[in-house]
Amino acid sequence: MKLWGGRFTKETNQLVHNFNASIGFDQKFYHQDIRGSIAHVTMLTKQGILTNAERDTIIAGLTGIEKDIENGTLVIDGTEEDIHSFVEANLIARVGDVGKKLHTGRSRNDQVALDMKLYIRDEIGAVDELLFSLLKELHRLMKENVTTYMPGFTHLQKAQPVTLAHHVGAYFEMFKRDRSRLADTKSRLNYCPLGAGALAGTTYPLDREYTASLLDFTGATLNSMDSVSDRDYLIELLSAFSTIMMHLSRFCEEIILWNSNEYRFITLDDAYSTGSSIMPQKKNPDIAELVRGKTGRVYGALVSILTTMKGLPLAYNKDMQEDKELTFDAIDTVKGCLALFTGMISTMTVNASVMEASAKNGFTNATDAADYLVNHGVPFRDAHGIVGQLVLFCEQKGIALDDMTLDEYKAISPVFEADIFDAIRMETCVTKRNTLGAPGPAVMEEVIRRNEIYLGEK
Repeated sequence: MKLWGGRFTKETNQLVHNFNASIGFDQKFYHQDIRGSIAHVTMLTKQGILTNAERDTIIAGLTGIEKDIENGTLVIDGTEEDIHSFVEANLIARVGDVGKKLHTGRSRNDQVALDMKLYIRDEIGAVDELLFSLLKELHRLMKENVTTYMPGFTHLQKAQPVTLAHHVGAYFEMFKRDRSRLADTKSRLNYCPLGAGALAGTTYPLDREYTASLLDFTGATLNSMDSVSDRDYLIELLSAFSTIMMHLSRFCEEIILWNSNEYRFITLDDAYSTGSSIMPQKKNPDIAELVRGKTGRVYGALVSILTTMKGLPLAYNKDMQEDKELTFDAIDTVKGCLALFTGMISTMTVNASVMEASAKNGFTNATDAADYLVNHGVPFRDAHGIVGQLVLFCEQKGIALDDMTLDEYKAISPVFEADIFDAIRMETCVTKRNTLGAPGPAVMEEVIRRNEIYLGEK
């Protein structure tokens, strides 16, 4: 049933119908569409536009349609143009002419704007739950690895010693910010467009604030043209999703490196690895690689919606129909990646001894050796040069700073005494760094305590 066929004298070309139709993907909205319609007829009745009997008949028909879709009795096929037409046609078939009053005072333009907002609001909640689950897993890793020493990197070169708790804590902060971005997006989208009509409102005495309250919106939108043409919230959502995926991709890159034979910092569980069809020894980090790869897919959705919107005049344009498939795909991609990534890190094994040995062999304690000299009266620039000589000596002999003898230290600088070995131990290097945000165990315990408050565990 076409909702607009009155002024047309011939049927739409089938190819045109197929090209124009959106039911293949907007059928996801059936629950939101029915919920919005129930709120709409409830408001129409309150305003005296429909009778109580008409309202009850329409609502009974709508709830019956929803139930039949969910249990498979009613199949959403491609005969209708969109989910709105499908629901309305089935309603009229079930309750008769009274069903034709459902669309009083609204347009498909404000209807689809409502459905998309309701759907996105629900999906933001689902993504937020997955982020929260990931944060809890990161929190567990932090608590268990406060004294798991490892090299910290800059330029992918070993720099200074940190702990796995400290390293994972950086991602904890990133994903916390991701949750706040989603919350910001939700707060801005949470205004109800229903009743805006096609673009200029309606002559019916609607109570749009009442409709908004029935649907748990903060309020009604204040400009009917903006109501039907606004897709800012989708741009914000896809931007937030792109940032989530960027954070996941960065972490995946490190997981891939750490899992390699050269690093061996972690071992991925067999359930989150794959093999090779030709090389029997291989155990590949395919999940991490796929998450890294799918980041570009989500970026593409953001660029696509920005490109679609950049030249559109007010108000609604059919171009906007392109927002749905790319957004649906991005939602599914982000949800899948978060779930799989959380499972992957929850089952991986941390090889703490390998991490600590890597930190020692990478001269990550060189800065602490320089600090030792400074604390014994050597100017920093001189201390920097002396430690550079130490590193060169160790590289030539294939040893770490920890492996040098005291005589070898004194041969380069007589300032060194036996306490240099304690000063450059991994434990000492990390423990001394106790400013807020540093890897020292005392301050890390404070950060973990704050994280527990954030997660509601205390």
